Amino acid sequence: MCGQFTGWPAQAMDVLWQLQGEPSHATRERCRADRERLVRQPMIALLNEVADTDPRYEDFSVWHYRTDSWWWQNQSAVIRLGRKIEIGLRFSLDGLRIQGAWWYPDPGQVDMFRKAVASEGSGRELSAIVEDVRKRGYDISGDVMKRPPRGYPTDHSRTNLLRHRSLIAARPLGCEEWLHTPEAVDRVLSAAADLDALLTWLVRHVKCTA
Repeated sequence: MCGQFTGWPAQAMDVLWQLQGEPSHATRERCRADRERLVRQPMIALLNEVADTDPRYEDFSVWHYRTDSWWWQNQSAVIRLGRKIEIGLRFSLDGLRIQGAWWYPDPGQVDMFRKAVASEGSGRELSAIVEDVRKRGYDISGDVMKRPPRGYPTDHSRTNLLRHRSLIAARPLGCEEWLHTPEAVDRVLSAAADLDALLTWLVRHVKCTA
């Protein structure tokens, strides 16, 4: 069982450094135990502490390793808030990164999103939320169509949002000394608060029971 989060040990960076490029099978196996102890287990401990602050954060996953070297070099985790609506965390040599995402939508979710964006009340609310998140330093991205979707006017005031088939707000949290201390929990919770209005809107309007 993973203990209380105290930060990522400085040695975690040494392990990730050894896994850069295309590490051989022998290198991966040599680093496996240290990576589990120094990189993945601290992420589990951090997510457990975050989950203790809000019942919405209790459904989370911290990924294991896969064949692709990227998964060895980046420790990813997600907190699920709704169908395909998540907070994502990634720890790597670049530090810690967070994103709020609605992506890989279930059937029908894109239509629900577009209807909510087109509606004056919910659409204006999302537009204001996205602008606020952008001002807080988050990059807004996603799977975006080149043209407005069929059935919606090309001059719609929120055509940029209507073109989204997924919506992601992301930013790096940094790679400073706090990563190696319990302060990282507070940094994650502060960023989660930045994303809360966006994710709450998505949970409310992009419903799916599949």
